[in-house]
Amino acid sequence: MPLFRKYSLDELLTNIMIYWVTSSIVPSMRFYKENLSQDPSTAPDAKVDISVPTGIAAFPNELLHCPRSWAKKQFKNIVTYTYMPRGGHFAAFEEPDLLAQDIRQFVKKVEHLN
Repeated sequence: MPLFRKYSLDELLTNIMIYWVTSSIVPSMRFYKENLSQDPSTAPDAKVDISVPTGIAAFPNELLHCPRSWAKKQFKNIVTYTYMPRGGHFAAFEEPDLLAQDIRQFVKKVEHLN
């Protein structure tokens, strides 16, 4: 089973139990129900420019992709945009080292902005 190539049964059950015991599975899914049932460009927040330093890690197996050209329309201060070699929707769980390295690079660049 492809799922077990990345995760052990214990890891999967631990992750599921976190959702179960915190009663957070429904709220976690609500985001998708509310945001994927409409054209994202028509959402009220789509017209708000975001000017804070921003880092984007683009994982190839993510559910939704935001190409840099799209991101630049709303995020006006993209400090890092990294195309990751692997990983997906649960990047912190799947590829923690890759994500941590990317976050460190972003923080270093932001620290040198001022």
